[in-house]
Amino acid sequence: MSTSPVKSAVRVLEVFDYFRRERRARQLKDICEALNYPQSSGTALLKNLVTLGYLSYDRTTRLYFPTLKVAALGDWLEQALFGQSQIFEIMRDLHSASGEAVSVALQNDVYMQYIHVIQSIHPLRFHTEEGSMRPLTLSATGWVLMSAHPDREVDRLIRRANIATQPASDRQPMDLMMERVREARATGHAYAENLPLLGGATLCVMLPLKVQGRAVVLGMGGALERIRPRRDEYLQLMQELISSLDGPV
Repeated sequence: MSTSPVKSAVRVLEVFDYFRRERRARQLKDICEALNYPQSSGTALLKNLVTLGYLSYDRTTRLYFPTLKVAALGDWLEQALFGQSQIFEIMRDLHSASGEAVSVALQNDVYMQYIHVIQSIHPLRFHTEEGSMRPLTLSATGWVLMSAHPDREVDRLIRRANIATQPASDRQPMDLMMERVREARATGHAYAENLPLLGGATLCVMLPLKVQGRAVVLGMGGALERIRPRRDEYLQLMQELISSLDGPV
């Protein structure tokens, strides 16, 4: 963000992400307050997005809202990434059976990134933002993703992920991480408690396919008190659901 064009580009993405979270029309002051923008800069940015056709503006209510042109920016991605696979159907089946948060994740540099998430329906739950990222070392999903790489590459990923991890107290010991990754490689799944969130548990499995040459992980997570007693049951269900999948996308 050292130059104005880069800063403006970041702000455009922040505006789109703001509307993704809000899911309703908002006024200029609401957007600027939420994103901590000076009103003058916010006014110029939103006017440009209206001119380009990415936002609509109602002069009577002074409300802004994204147009279908925004939706069109990414409507091809699901097909490009997952083709006609049954991944999303499997996610829905797992969610229906458990009520827990269900996700699909890919590796993004030294992070794991949630590509698609179905949120938990339980009163006590952890919210996972679609598109959010965590260091590979700080989740069972990350361990499974790293298991797709040889040990030499895993060593490099762990070191780089630790450098990117703040605070430093969250950095993970190399020996422990190598143990977790090798176990995930041997079994095809991983389980973690109180990581990345205290009181939570995550169970995830490697899918028998690749997306653009990258490993794909199906995960589910929720309150530790719910997941732990049903861990084996859920693992068996996940393995049964993915048994029909094979081949790259």
